[in-house]
This record gives sequence, structure tokens and C-alpha cells, in this order.
Amino acid sequence: MTATPDAPVVVPALVDALRADLTAADFTVEHVDELLGPVAAGALTRGEVLPALRATASGTPSGSAPAAALTRAFLLGVPVPAAALQAALPSVGVEGARRLGLVDVAGQGPDDEVVARVDLRPYAASDGAGDAAWWIASDLGELATGGPLRTDHVLGVGGASLTLAQATVRDPRRRVLDLGTGCGVQALHASRHAAHVVATDLSARALAFARFTTALAGLGDDRVELRAGSMLEPVAGDTFDLVVSNPPFVITPRRGDVPAYDYRDGGRAGDDLVRDLVTGVGSVLAPGGVAQLLANWEVRDGEEWHERIGAWVDASGLDAWVVLRDEQDPAQYAETWIRDGGTTPADRSTWTARYGAWLDDLASRDVASVGFGVVTLRRPVAGPPTLRRLESQTGPVRQPLGPVISAALAAHDGVTGLSVEALAGLRLTVAPDVTEERYLQPGAVDPRVVLLRQGRGFGRTVQAGTALAAFVGACDGELTAGQIVGALGALLDVPASDVAADVLPTVRGLLTDGLLTIA
Repeated sequence: MTATPDAPVVVPALVDALRADLTAADFTVEHVDELLGPVAAGALTRGEVLPALRATASGTPSGSAPAAALTRAFLLGVPVPAAALQAALPSVGVEGARRLGLVDVAGQGPDDEVVARVDLRPYAASDGAGDAAWWIASDLGELATGGPLRTDHVLGVGGASLTLAQATVRDPRRRVLDLGTGCGVQALHASRHAAHVVATDLSARALAFARFTTALAGLGDDRVELRAGSMLEPVAGDTFDLVVSNPPFVITPRRGDVPAYDYRDGGRAGDDLVRDLVTGVGSVLAPGGVAQLLANWEVRDGEEWHERIGAWVDASGLDAWVVLRDEQDPAQYAETWIRDGGTTPADRSTWTARYGAWLDDLASRDVASVGFGVVTLRRPVAGPPTLRRLESQTGPVRQPLGPVISAALAAHDGVTGLSVEALAGLRLTVAPDVTEERYLQPGAVDPRVVLLRQGRGFGRTVQAGTALAAFVGACDGELTAGQIVGALGALLDVPASDVAADVLPTVRGLLTDGLLTIA
């Protein structure tokens, strides 16, 4: 296979040796966190590297010396003595690491220094299928390089990657597509619950990093197949049971003086790339197949946040659930992505020029704000779509969301089309994470407000009236919903039909959202 410039290469025997060395060095998230300590780790997340350099300097306990050398080289991007890296990687060795494209070596002696060419770090996450741990290869970031990112930069695991990994449904799937794989992290997660994964990217460098990352995880081409190409082109004619995508969704001015980064900028005007993905992904979904992607979309003057993306999901012909997680005005959006590329206000002329370009571009389309969210689409097994849900959830959520989304899809299917009589015949229980809060004025007997609060997932809060609160309180699986309604009618001295009309429509929503479950 032809090597890609400035990217790691896969030499199977050397990759196997590297995996053994990283394991022996205990190069894990837990060990690195312990090595750095909370102060240095916290400073590193704020972009300050000095405490981490001090924590990993000479004098590290001998048992942690290999992990310290690896951390300094591959996370912090500082030169390390060749002898120290050789001791940390005794099987693959410095020369083997050089052949893999991981390091550059100055000279031939043990006192010479080695400089990392890539970021190689441990990664651990809980994704709904249990705990996972791998090593991820990507380009060194600006903290290590001290300069702006190259336009073909291959991003490691960031906040967006984690958001998507934790929101993805993880029930077993036959074929999964990771569209825009980047360094390959979503493909790694998918490999745990899929028989076969296809990972695509337009960037040859990204595919080289993904190939190395998946090989280091012990995954061959029979498990993760890499394909080059833009968006859905490499998989035209194929179908998948699950599509995951962290696409290049950033809305970037199409001007020569504004750099476009492969990992975030799709080369399209405005939000056209996201529109085309939302409306077109159904072409590669098998019946019952789910697509989940992160998205930015424009909110034009005079529009609500959900109108534009709502039109796209309507055009898709798919079940759709859009969760807005953030919304930024044009100035906030510009600042976020200019900084993301490594430009700061300290470089005043460049900062001002790019800031103005962003504001002009968004103003040219009357953009009032930009939404960010998680989009879940599903091809119905048969018939027309039955799910169209667009909601704003900008507060904290309990991760992982994947199991919550999966359960909500299943609950929607179970409730949709359920007659009032069938609903009344169900025996229901309150989910174990649901609590009830009552607010009373001092001395009062009856509460003024009753809240049902969900402890996991989206942490939903439902304000319940007297009848609904009493209904939920009686849901212990012993009586049917209809029997509870009848008892409440007698207790409140109102017709049971009135109680049913008041309570049962809300019960459908409580079932879908997981506050109630079928016994």
C-alpha cells in the first residue's frame, strides 16, 4: 500500500509489537491521569502544558517512567531522549516507531532526542455497550506544535466525537457505515456491536490515520473496511443497518483568505452539506436502519430553530428525531471556529479579517443564529414515517444517551397506533430513575406543584396535575391503566372517561420518554 505523506503506516509485525509495548507500559487513561494528577490534568484541558511537563519530568517513579516518556512524546509533543523511548517501547523500539511514521530521530546515539510526528494517546469511554479502551492516532494539536493547524489536519477525539459516540444506538447491527471517519474513533465503537464496518473519508491522510488506529486495535480489513470518497459516493448502492457521521458540518466562508480544514469544512456554501446528508442518507439505509449524525444548521431571520432542519427531515421521508444541544449567534459562532483553527485575538490583523469574513458570510443569508444538535433518522420497515420529533435540550444530560434513544425508538413503535382500549389494558411501572417532587406553601395540605423528574438520559421534568400524579403513583404493575383510571374517577368523584381523557394522552409520552415502562 502506498504511504501517505506525514501519516503513520501499518507494518503488521511492528503494530503488534507496539500494542504489546503500550499495554506493558500501562499507557492507559487511568494511569496517565494518575501520573499527571488533577492539577496538571486540569491545566492541560485549559491549554496550559507546563504543569503536565513538570509532572512527567525526570524523577518520575520508575514504574511510571515508560508511561511518562510516552506521555511527553505523544501527548505533549516535546523531545524525549532516545534511550527513554526505547525503554518505553522495548519490542518495537525507536527504529520501529520511526518506520511506522510515529517519530523522527536525530542522530544514532542513546543521548539523541526523538520527536513525535503524531499524537498517540489512550482513549476510554462508556458508549452504551460497556466500557471501551483503545489508543487513538491523530495529528499533534496546536498545544504540541505551537502553531495553527494544517488544513489537512486529522483531528483526534474531541467533544463532538464523544457526543456522537455516546448518543449512538448500540444494539447489534450487521453492517455499519462510519461516514467521515477521521481518525477512526466511531469505527472502533461500531466494531463492538457490528459484524462489519465500512469507514469512509475524502481525506487520504484521515484514512491513513484510521487504518493505523484500527490496526492498533487489532481490527483487520474483514472487520473495518476503509473507502475513499466524498459523503455517500463511496457507498452508492450499498445499504447499512446503522450510519454514524460526524461530518464536516462547520459553516465556513468560502473565501481564499479563510482556511478550510478537511476535518470540519465540507467545501459547500452555508449548511448545504448537512442538508444533502439529511435528505440523502435514506438511500443507504436498510429497512429499519438508523442514521445518527451531528449537524450545524442556519436559523434565518424570522424563523424558529426547528423550521429549516424540520423541512429537511420532512424531505428525507424518514422517521426523525432532532435534539438541539446549542445555539450560537453569528459572533459567537465566528469566534468558536476561528479559535478552533488556532487563530487568537493576539494575531489582531488575521483575527479581524477572519471575524469579518464570517460575519459577512452569515449576514449574506440573513442568518440570525446557528443550531447544533444530534439528528437521528430511521427508515421505516414499512409504510410512511410515524416519528417527527424536534426538541431543544440545551441543559446537562446523563451520558451515554445511546441506550435512551434506542429505548425511546422502541417505545415509540410500541405506543404508535395503540388504541385507547389497548393502552388502558397495559400494566405499567414507574422507571427506577424517576422521582417525584412536591412543592407546598407552609401549612398547606395539598401541593401547588408536583414534578416528575427523570434521573438519566435527558433528565426530563414533567409537571403533573392531581390526576396524573396519582396515576403515576399507582403504577406498580398490579393494576391495569384502565383500572387505575376507574379508581381515580371514583376517588375524585368525576367520570372515569374524564380522567382517561386527562391522563392517558400524557401517559403515551411518559412511556416514550421512559418515565413509565410496561410491566
